[in-house]
Amino acid sequence: MGTGKHSYNSAAPAALVQPPPDARRRRSARRKVLLTLAALLAAGSIAGLVTFATFTSTTTVSSSAASGTVVIALGGSGLINRLTVNASGLVPTDTIQRGVDLTNTGSQNLASLTLGVSATASSLLDTDTTNGLQMVIDRCFNTAWTESGNGTTTPYTYVCGATTQTVVASTPVVNSSISLAGLVTPTALTAGGTDHLRVTLTLPTNAPNTMQGVTSTFLYTFTGTQRAGASH
Repeated sequence: MGTGKHSYNSAAPAALVQPPPDARRRRSARRKVLLTLAALLAAGSIAGLVTFATFTSTTTVSSSAASGTVVIALGGSGLINRLTVNASGLVPTDTIQRGVDLTNTGSQNLASLTLGVSATASSLLDTDTTNGLQMVIDRCFNTAWTESGNGTTTPYTYVCGATTQTVVASTPVVNSSISLAGLVTPTALTAGGTDHLRVTLTLPTNAPNTMQGVTSTFLYTFTGTQRAGASH
């Protein structure tokens, strides 16, 4: 019996080719990133399925704020405002009397009241502060003046049926700021209050001849200033 002969390839298998270490590290890093993203997405999906409940309570309220008004007004015409009536033919010692009501028609009390008198047309009647026109202001306390005359053929004159009080002592007619509260407390400082005033202009005895035939026009400006600020 013959002995069979078999041949074997005894060569060792070829070794597996391994990637470079850098390539392995990059693949590992990519796997970690992908796994992290997958974990985040999964967590977000789970969180989206959870419903959070809280107790709440709401209440509202509203309020308004409104400003007040500061308004000083003179009588429109007639007995309550004769300052609009002109005078002419003055000679030394003559007087001009004009009644006027000053009223606080605003909603607020006032801290002060002043009068400014300027000359829109000027002459020695106002520029000569010694011999030119002098002004006095009185009031009839809490009562209107009783007026006589018509201002044309007979002059205006006034009588007070109550108490006459001096508001402004004699002063040159032109003055930028005269306090109406220096001698008395004006009723018009109070909202709704009225002062019944009489304005008297006098041409002094010593008025010189150079004052003959001249004319001045006066602008009377009454100013009320608001009360001090307060809490509301």
